[in-house]
Amino acid sequence: MRWLMLYARSRQVPASLAALLIAAGAVWALARDGGAGPADPRLPVLLLATGAMAASTGLGGQDLALDRTAAIRWAPRRAAHVLLAGAVVAAVPLLARTAGSDMAGAAFLVRDSAGLMGLGALGAALWGGSYAWTLPFAWLSYAFLAPLPTGVPTRVASWMLLPAGTPAATWTAVALTVTGTAAYALAGPRR
Repeated sequence: MRWLMLYARSRQVPASLAALLIAAGAVWALARDGGAGPADPRLPVLLLATGAMAASTGLGGQDLALDRTAAIRWAPRRAAHVLLAGAVVAAVPLLARTAGSDMAGAAFLVRDSAGLMGLGALGAALWGGSYAWTLPFAWLSYAFLAPLPTGVPTRVASWMLLPAGTPAATWTAVALTVTGTAAYALAGPRR
């Protein structure tokens, strides 16, 4: 169990979890509208993106040379790290739903969490752990400022704000998750 605690500390898991919980508290306070009207998808997406950005900074270790020369196979551990981080990021708003704050549906939260963590993993593979947050942030910024999705390209670009069950959004999230997780698992974080 000691190696798991050391791994979590080296990947900044406590700080990432604290950032996720603070963001969840802020979004919960903003989302308390008394049940009037449909829920705005931007608030849960903002929470998921904050969690994914916080978790993605821990995708690079303290010493990349040590990670690359270790006697263990890193690919399964890296993939598990990305998938577990995505599960934790999705679990926080799901737990808030059970507490009475109905921000978004479970399918919406799981889809967006997986896609955003895939973006973070791809960012880690391209630019390293310290800049892994840039891809989820850039895509979130575009999705918030983009025009209304009318065609397939704009639906793909604003996938994280579309309702659950939208094929373009679902396939975009799946493609980002698979691509980002595979790139990070096989290549590791960039130096």
